[in-house]
Amino acid sequence: MTDQTKIPVPPSGPSLIERASGSFDFRTQTRPVVPDLPPAPKAAPVAPTVAPVAPAPVAAPAPFAPPPPEPIVAVKPFAGAYHKIDRQHLREQCIIEPESAVTGTLEEFRIVKRQLLRVAAESRAGTGAPHGERILIASAHPGEGKTFCAVNLAISIAAEKDNEVLLVDADFAKPSVLSTLGLPGGKGLMDALADPSLPVEDCVIGTDIGGLYVLPAGNATGSDTEFLASARTEAVLARLTAHSPNRIVIFDSPPVLAASPATVLAKHVGQTVVVVRADGTGEAALRDAVGLLGACDDIKLLLNGTRFSTTGRRFGTYYGYKE
Repeated sequence: MTDQTKIPVPPSGPSLIERASGSFDFRTQTRPVVPDLPPAPKAAPVAPTVAPVAPAPVAAPAPFAPPPPEPIVAVKPFAGAYHKIDRQHLREQCIIEPESAVTGTLEEFRIVKRQLLRVAAESRAGTGAPHGERILIASAHPGEGKTFCAVNLAISIAAEKDNEVLLVDADFAKPSVLSTLGLPGGKGLMDALADPSLPVEDCVIGTDIGGLYVLPAGNATGSDTEFLASARTEAVLARLTAHSPNRIVIFDSPPVLAASPATVLAKHVGQTVVVVRADGTGEAALRDAVGLLGACDDIKLLLNGTRFSTTGRRFGTYYGYKE
């Protein structure tokens, strides 16, 4: 038996197969070789597709909504408290004193009212301009006798047998009718214009002078002219004569060249009387005032404060009255 211990053991290390595998890549023999290809050209960038979005519908402007209808308030006769007017207070201001002797002032306003009442009668009969029963007393400047003439004219018309009169203080900034007659204050025309629920006839003051009623100016606002220019004004004024077709309404307005309400009131009346102060009212001021009152077609001038008459007029002297 051969002694195998004498056979040398091959040195340890990688086997033949392992050494062959290191010299030859057998993996290339077991899978297909893919040739190198040139890189594919880059595609042009494609803009992202955005689906069109319909514009949001634009809301149509809300149609003009008229103000809510005013509450319907039944027209009532004048039923306010009656107040006594101090006759002595009237005499001190040279105001006509009812039931007294005939004076020059009384006679002069008798002449003045005749033409005004004639126009009012024609208006009622439908042969004259509308609203002839509404008379605006105005002046160009303060201090020309506007309130003096308005009060005297009202007292004179109150003495008529077929007419009664409502004297409205429309000088909202500086009312003076109540102080001239010695009457207490209270709600008036401006309050009725501002508050649709307030009947204007509830603001009227009765007097102990037969046929004479007074409507105060009321509480002044910063929008007096705008209230007068509103559509509500005509409805309020119509209530003043609703129960008495023979009632004359006289408005004592602020001076035309000092405040704007007179120009608005002019479109609501049928007659306007502009008081002109003798030796006081300039021609330019008078023309300017008359132009601003052009909304009224019938404008008359009343000369106040004269001391001399070229025709010798001395009304009242025939009855024994002396200056």
